[in-house]
Amino acid sequence: MTDTITAVATGAALSAIGIIRISGGEAIAVADKIFRPVCGIRLCDAENRRMYYGELTGADGGLIDICLCTISRGPDSYTGENTAEFHCHGSPVVLSEVLRALFSHGVRQALAGEFTKRAFLNGRMDLTQAEAVIDLIESETAYAAQNAAGQLRGVVTDKLAPVYSSLLDVIAHFHVVIDYPDEDVDEFEMQSHLSALIGAEEELRRLLSTHERGMVLRDGIPTAIIGRPNTGKSSLLNALLGYDRAIVTHLPGTTRDTVEEKALIGGVTLRLIDTAGLRKAGDVVESLGIERTRAAIRGAGLVILVLDGSEVLCDEDYDVLRSIPPGLPCIAAVNKYDLPPVQSEDELSNLGLEYCRVSALTGEGLDNLDAMIRKMFPESGTPPTGELITNARQAEAISRAADSVGYAIAAIGASVTPDAILTDIESALTAIGELTGKTMREDVVTRIFERFCVGK
Repeated sequence: MTDTITAVATGAALSAIGIIRISGGEAIAVADKIFRPVCGIRLCDAENRRMYYGELTGADGGLIDICLCTISRGPDSYTGENTAEFHCHGSPVVLSEVLRALFSHGVRQALAGEFTKRAFLNGRMDLTQAEAVIDLIESETAYAAQNAAGQLRGVVTDKLAPVYSSLLDVIAHFHVVIDYPDEDVDEFEMQSHLSALIGAEEELRRLLSTHERGMVLRDGIPTAIIGRPNTGKSSLLNALLGYDRAIVTHLPGTTRDTVEEKALIGGVTLRLIDTAGLRKAGDVVESLGIERTRAAIRGAGLVILVLDGSEVLCDEDYDVLRSIPPGLPCIAAVNKYDLPPVQSEDELSNLGLEYCRVSALTGEGLDNLDAMIRKMFPESGTPPTGELITNARQAEAISRAADSVGYAIAAIGASVTPDAILTDIESALTAIGELTGKTMREDVVTRIFERFCVGK
C-alpha cells in the first residue's frame, strides 16, 4: 500500500457534481501540483477537512475546471492515509482529464473497493463495517439502509466484543496457570467459566437468529405470482411496481418466462416473481415456462394466487391451488374488481385462503393486499438498527463460533480435560476473528472487496 491511488467516486454518468478521490502517501503533494486555491495557500499547508475553492489544471498545465478541494491527513481520514478530493463539475470529460493529470504525476487507478480495503487494513474499520459499506451502497429500501448504516457504525462489532473478550479470558486464565505456576493465580477450573461460555453461546445464537430476517431485508421475500393464464398476473405485477415491467396482452400464455422485480409492500421487501400461467402446456417453450413457475413456487416464501373475479372458478384454478405446498403463506388476489364480480364470498372463503378483491387496472384494493401482507409478516415492519446479519459469510462464521462454544460446554459436562476443551474455544475465537477480519486470509479479503465499486 505504498503507492498513491485515485478514482472517480461518483460514477461515469453526466451529473452536476463529480468527485475524484486520491489516497496514499503522496496524495496531498500530488493534489498540490494540479490545484491552486484562490486564497493563495498551498494544499500541503491547508487545514484538514476544509473546502478550498480554486483552479484545477491538466497534464499540460491548462485549466480544466474551477472547483473545490478538501484534504485529510492520515491517520484521521477514511482510509487512514493522506487523502484529497476534488469536487468538480460532473462532465465525464472533465473527470477524465483530472485523472489523466493525476496519472501523469505517478498516481495509479484504484481497484474496486481499494479505498475501503485500505481503511480496513489500516484499522479504520473492521471487516463487518467494511462489508456494511457496500450493503449501504446497494440498499434498495430505507430499512436496508438503516441496517447497513448501523453495521457501519459498529453494532455487530459491539455485540461480538464482549463475547470475544469472555472467551479470551478463559484462554488467558488457562495459560497463566500453566506458564506461571509459581504466581498467585486462582487454580484453573473449567466449571468456573461455564456461565461465561453459556452466555457467549446464547449471544452468538441470538445474533445468528437474525440472519433469516436479514436476508429478507436485503434480498426480499421471494413472492411467486401464480394463476392460470390470463387472470392478470403480469398486470398485477405492473400495478404493484407502479410501472410497466411485464408485457401484458389479452392473449393467454403471453408470459413464457419468470420476471423478477423488488418492491416494498406491506412494510416488507418482496421479490416479486411473475410466472407463466399454469395449464397443460401447448408447446415446448410454454412447457419450460411452466416448469420455471413450479420451481418459483417451491422456492417462494409467499405466493399470491391471482384469480379472475369476472369469471367462475374453473378446474385450472383449483389445479393451481393444489400446486401450492401446505404451510406456504398464500394470499388470493381476486383480480378485475373493476368488472362485475361473479364469485360469491362463500365460494372464495371455501378456498381456505386469505383473499382480497383487487383491480390491477385501476389500483382499487391494492391497499387491502398491502395490509394483508403487513399482517402476515409483522416483524418485517420493525425498523432495524444494524443488528440483522445480512451476509452469508458472516452468518457462517457466527454459526461455527456458536457450535465451537457449544462443543466446549458439552465437553465440560463430560469432564473432558481442559486442554481439549480449550481447542474448541480457540476455534470459536478464530471464527469470530474471521468475522471481524482479525484472522482473515489475504485471498478471502481480496474476494470480499471485489464486489465493491471503483471509487469506494
